[in-house]
Amino acid sequence: MAREEFRFIHRLRVRWAEVDRQGIVFKGHYLTYFDVGITEYYRALGYPYPDGLAEHGTDLYVRKAEVEYHASAEYDDEVDVCVRVERLGRSSFDFRVEIYRADQLLVGGKVIYVNADPVARKSVPLPDFLRNAIKAFEHTAPAEASGVPA
Repeated sequence: MAREEFRFIHRLRVRWAEVDRQGIVFKGHYLTYFDVGITEYYRALGYPYPDGLAEHGTDLYVRKAEVEYHASAEYDDEVDVCVRVERLGRSSFDFRVEIYRADQLLVGGKVIYVNADPVARKSVPLPDFLRNAIKAFEHTAPAEASGVPA
């Protein structure tokens, strides 16, 4: 995906504690960077996680996470965590996340979230407020699963 396709970008600086003996960011920290970017995405939508969703009686759970490594970030690098929703389903949606240093793609991946009732912890349809906020925010419309309202 081209960097220009992302409306939301959050900048991070690599901290000393995040690099390994090789002097590069330890692989597990990239999922933390994904999480920070996604959390800031919710804030940009106007629904800071978790309270912005909980006050509407809903919560989100990760179903699947994929990470593909292309190059490594190093201590004190500034990296951009680019986040967008690329698919909306009935009860789930997919984030596409890419991490860049300047114009170099370092890491890309996907995180699939399932919307759930916070008490029962069972899957429920995505609420309209969240679906509409995502669609209004993105400049490239997310793909819609068949049978899902447009």
